Amino acid sequence: MTGESSNSELVLGTVQLGLPYGVTNQVGMPSHEEAVNLIHKAIELGITTFDTARSYGTSEERVGDALTGDYVGHIITKLDPLEGMTDSTPISTVRRAVNSSIRLSCLALARDHIPTLTLHRAKHLTACNGTIWREVNKLRNMGKIGEIGVSIQSPEEALQALSHPEVRQIQLPFNLLDWRWRNSDVPAKLRLRPDVKVHARSAFLQGLLLAEDLEVWPTIEGLDPGFVRERLLQTVQECNRENVLDLCLAYVKAQDWINGIVVGAETEDQLQNNVTSFRTPPLTPEQCEYVATNLPTVPESLLNPALWPAKRG
Repeated sequence: MTGESSNSELVLGTVQLGLPYGVTNQVGMPSHEEAVNLIHKAIELGITTFDTARSYGTSEERVGDALTGDYVGHIITKLDPLEGMTDSTPISTVRRAVNSSIRLSCLALARDHIPTLTLHRAKHLTACNGTIWREVNKLRNMGKIGEIGVSIQSPEEALQALSHPEVRQIQLPFNLLDWRWRNSDVPAKLRLRPDVKVHARSAFLQGLLLAEDLEVWPTIEGLDPGFVRERLLQTVQECNRENVLDLCLAYVKAQDWINGIVVGAETEDQLQNNVTSFRTPPLTPEQCEYVATNLPTVPESLLNPALWPAKRG
């Protein structure tokens, strides 16, 4: 279901503030001062929620430095990916790793607790014989964490997360090319869980959807970037939108099961453009249907940047 009004919020994603990130990133990672200033600018523009992660380089430190004094905002961070942890890893080792991740996040963010913590991997719901998930819940019960959630990659992982009543936040990839969600019952399941807040990332598919240079697209069998770009521009015209950025945000905003859109920026100009486009009306149900039928069905591997083949240098 979609509607003509939107209750979603714009969330500032901060991976670009701690790492050189994105296939279309031409300016690299901002300096510490530039990152702090960008976060302050986001607050001035009305953004109140900031998404970061233990694995985003210096992002947590920069968010922590920016959100001090009179600057307030809700922080969501992600648990360390805990690479190398398996079911054979001693329970004590797993617990120490989880606690270390929380402690380091608190130090970096200059907080004594984490407002919202999400698992960086859906597999951590059950990995290490459930030790990771149990320890996170224990820390929540102790007051070190406010709410807990999961960052997922697919509808199957979303359903897995929803099977856990403790989950209060789900972050998922979603954009107007991502046909997987239309073909799943995840939106219907989420409407039955109003206690779960859903944040969508990848609205621009790491910037691919906004890129005029088709060379930045990954080489994937069955994918024709030129045709996708042509259809995107056609859809912009048919839906009477300003540009592709405006179309992408308007489509995500129209989904009544999505509460927030996580969008990053490397510069204040990018941030201003994102906010300006976000403030325009969402697509109508009829326009959303047009998007679904007019845009091509892309290979599933395009929808997960982790599966993109490396560019040949």
